[in-house]
Amino acid sequence: MFRKFALTIGLLISLLTSAQNIVKHKVLQGETITQIAQKYHVTPFDIYKLNPDAQKGLQADAVLLIPNSSANIKAALEKPGKNEVIPVKTTYQTHTVLSKETIFGIAKQYEISEEDLYKVNTNLEKEGLKIGSIINIPNKNSKTNTVKSPKTNDEKPVYHEVLEKETKYSIAKKYGITVEALEAKNPEIVSGLQMGYKLLIKGTLPKIQETVKEINVKKKPTETIKWVNYEVKSKETLYSLSKKFSVKQDDLTLWNPDLANGLKEGMILKIPATATLANEIKKNKTDLKATLKNQDKKKLVMLLPFNSSKIKTDSVAVLQKKFKEDQFLNLTMDFYSGALMAIDSAKSLGINVDVTILDSEENKNSSNVDNLANKSSVKTAHAIIGPFYQAHAEKLASILEKDNIPVISPLSKEMIGTYKNMYASMPTPTFIKDAMYDYMEQKNGNILAVIDPKKAGLKKYIVENQKETKIVALSDKGAVVSDNIKALLVKDKLNFVVMASDNSGMILTLVNQLIKFQAEYQIRLVMLEQSKALNFEEIAMSKLTKLQLTYPSLTRENETADAKKFERAYKKLNKTFPNQYATRGFDITFDTLLRLSQEKDFETSINDDATVQIDNKFDYEKIISGGYINKGVFILQYNNDLTITEAP
Repeated sequence: MFRKFALTIGLLISLLTSAQNIVKHKVLQGETITQIAQKYHVTPFDIYKLNPDAQKGLQADAVLLIPNSSANIKAALEKPGKNEVIPVKTTYQTHTVLSKETIFGIAKQYEISEEDLYKVNTNLEKEGLKIGSIINIPNKNSKTNTVKSPKTNDEKPVYHEVLEKETKYSIAKKYGITVEALEAKNPEIVSGLQMGYKLLIKGTLPKIQETVKEINVKKKPTETIKWVNYEVKSKETLYSLSKKFSVKQDDLTLWNPDLANGLKEGMILKIPATATLANEIKKNKTDLKATLKNQDKKKLVMLLPFNSSKIKTDSVAVLQKKFKEDQFLNLTMDFYSGALMAIDSAKSLGINVDVTILDSEENKNSSNVDNLANKSSVKTAHAIIGPFYQAHAEKLASILEKDNIPVISPLSKEMIGTYKNMYASMPTPTFIKDAMYDYMEQKNGNILAVIDPKKAGLKKYIVENQKETKIVALSDKGAVVSDNIKALLVKDKLNFVVMASDNSGMILTLVNQLIKFQAEYQIRLVMLEQSKALNFEEIAMSKLTKLQLTYPSLTRENETADAKKFERAYKKLNKTFPNQYATRGFDITFDTLLRLSQEKDFETSINDDATVQIDNKFDYEKIISGGYINKGVFILQYNNDLTITEAP
């Protein structure tokens, strides 16, 4: 991949050697394509033409090739000879290629031949159509001939800065051009117009020369995606498939270019192995205690990392020191203490269960799974909780897959592999963020995002997975700009403003501005991840409650009678209140025992029943490649009475 990248850059440089006006630009931390394009008075599309890998994202210190004008970039890339195919009449239209469009479809739309389309877009035969690229459309009555290219004189450029409430249509009308022509000169506005943008209306851009020291750039390796094949069934549609696999229609088309010609029964589609199979029937929250079947004895095995072989002492003082210093052992004991209470609670309900607890002797790199898998208690188990590390849990699942014994990963947030008997009880970080977006979309909200330049990972998630989000432009120094936010707010609609920052000053500025806008707009503040900046000394909780701060969470604040009863019982037994690992141990163990004790089998209960225990929600979905993953996430909000509850 790096060799291919180096060859691509080398080829571009050799093509542009004679073009003295091509300059190099070193990307600064937090810089965007739009900012760079505006700096050099070119369009983002011009930059992408010379730097195709930039479409995947900018890296600080990368070097970009910058043309001095759209005319120069075209000459550099196409490198025409003495004779060039051009239309007799230069009455071109332009067309921005959309998802699912084909050469045939575009030619038919403009009532021209495919041959004419290829003649005026010489790169199409080699490169094909690319979503977002701009192609020339000849007048349907014109013919193309081979003639000498006429020389044109550069026009003085005309710019327009977008004002509040202006639209692409109103700007185009003002200058007597079409919206398509406006988008052709400014491809960055195809997806939306933002106040403050400096648009090129007509003319040739001025020549700008800037010298930047060249550095070697290493391209990051592309993440490998595992795929599975899916055969399209009768009456399935692109919409139904997107719902079935919990993906977006645009992504299906991106992964399967043949869909541009339509979906047909029998087609083989490429689907990510980690895509979940959504239930056709929405699961209701189920109280499994009300549907117990207690006659058959169930066998539960727990593999917990006590690592007892490393504790070679009978000294109480040494053991106390070990517990004080070994955080992993403390976590294990907390989980174990919660699990023991779950077993007692299950037995008090009359559940007939035999529980075996074994030492998995694990750390990140090794475990005792191979030996434990041969034990009769493991081979005859109805379900197994553990090991803690995902790699060891998957190894056990692979050994027991032929017997379809459920292996439940209790704490890992890693994405699971392809074993059909693997059950990941912790939602992945991506699923947690997806749950927040599902909520906002269900509310038909207008979604904005204010993203700190330091939050590159979160920005990548939003740009790649949540394309409907409007990114609020920051100042050159990365500060929040009030007018840029207001320009994207929509009246008579709930506006969700996603805040992605750990900078308390930036958050406070945003919060104050949003509170001011609440006089005109419905606004709710959203976090996708926990922020360490949310301490209530600098940012008053009362301000967050005004904005009904909403966020996804694996756990909830539970004030029910059952929760209080659990807390009291745990404290009485352990002389302390339960922490998150103790409660997790209780919830996952109790939920597993309840599912094992139903009329239906364990896997059917997983498919049918969503449950909520003390702090955790369990709503499993099958991934297309094999096992199940829990997508149970709470959406919580701050209320005016300073409480935090589930969002309605």
